[in-house]
Amino acid sequence: MTATATELPRGSVTQELGFPDDPDNLYTQTVNTMLNAADLINLKHRTRIILAQPKNEIMVHFPVKMDDGHHKLFKGYRIQHNNACGPYKGGFRFHPDVHLDDVKSLAFLMTMKCAVVRIPFGGGKGGVKVDTRELSDGELQRLSRRYCSAIMDQIGPDVDIPAPDVGTNAQIMAWFADTYMMSSAHQHHDALRCVTGKPVEFGGSEGREKATGQGVADTLAEMLPGIGIPLQGMKVSLLGFGNVNGWGGQILQDMGATIVAVADHTGFIRNDNGIDCKALYQHNMQTGGIAGYAEADAINEEDFYRTQVDVFIPGALEQMIKEKQADWLDCKVMAEAANAPCDPSGDRRCQEKGIEVIPAILANAGGVTVSYFEWVQNKNAVTWSAEQVDRELNRHMVVAAQRTLARRNELKCPLREAAFASALDHIGDVYKVRGIFP
Repeated sequence: MTATATELPRGSVTQELGFPDDPDNLYTQTVNTMLNAADLINLKHRTRIILAQPKNEIMVHFPVKMDDGHHKLFKGYRIQHNNACGPYKGGFRFHPDVHLDDVKSLAFLMTMKCAVVRIPFGGGKGGVKVDTRELSDGELQRLSRRYCSAIMDQIGPDVDIPAPDVGTNAQIMAWFADTYMMSSAHQHHDALRCVTGKPVEFGGSEGREKATGQGVADTLAEMLPGIGIPLQGMKVSLLGFGNVNGWGGQILQDMGATIVAVADHTGFIRNDNGIDCKALYQHNMQTGGIAGYAEADAINEEDFYRTQVDVFIPGALEQMIKEKQADWLDCKVMAEAANAPCDPSGDRRCQEKGIEVIPAILANAGGVTVSYFEWVQNKNAVTWSAEQVDRELNRHMVVAAQRTLARRNELKCPLREAAFASALDHIGDVYKVRGIFP
């Protein structure tokens, strides 16, 4: 007798889908986190296998004319993970280490992130393998426009809405949007919604630049009292001092926290009496890094991680914290301002040490939330004040944090699994009422 679908053994989803047997693979790590949470809430098997792979994987190769007249070929990606809850949403990055599995992982996390804060988007992500430091402004503009042209037929204001990420910014979003809007098929004002993170002068939202850092701060302010750490006077170290931690450090400082150590690609600094993040931000903008900041001492990598703090906030690239760095860490809480900042070995070591991790799908959801606000403003041809944006962002982050804490208490699990469970609650409910066509 032929077995029916309900009689088939469930087995391992990763084995069923033929995932590589590599526990240190970023995408496998990300999916396994989801599957652990799925076990806790008994999520349907069909939803697990749907979420375990992206719906669409787009790879493009496109030429760009360089300043010396020759053409160079670039590789780009756009991963559309899931759109059950709404259009695909997620940034694109320009970075020399862009790879398929990394972009897949980030698109997956965007699906979870949007579901955690209950905004009507699914997850997407994109990127181009390039070192922008080697490009002139003209080459960067041509690259941005050619990338848009290469994926233009697969995106749109109600289909897939890109945004800034590592190596991209509001100016690049403006070039991208202009290219999209100037194509014959998209010459209408509503096409402005094709991307978010645009300059305020060109349909962008107040508060978007600081949104991710603001969301990290709002999440900490809501969750730390429940973990037993007072915000006032808490000691913080920051890994990375770009847009996310540059703003997040300033906001936390204004809330009463003391930033004692900061690291970026130029070095490591510490001042046990506190680093003025406003002054450091200005120094960073002028010099391109934190190195040489006169009001803090230069230290080495090990001393940075061994600095005793209440909260450690990684806000740089993925998988920078491996077992060695995790072993050095001396903190009570890690708030993931970056996506997947630990590799699997680092994540396991943090668990062994009892470090409470506020996962990226909650901690850094402020960026996509304000991107949603920008999309809504464009759709309705209205503008919100910075105060309204901050107020609405705080409301979304606080409610998402409360849902996560409630799930942790109900399921008796770490915060990471609790946040994923909260996201899966929502996605599971959507699939329950939508069904699987046909």
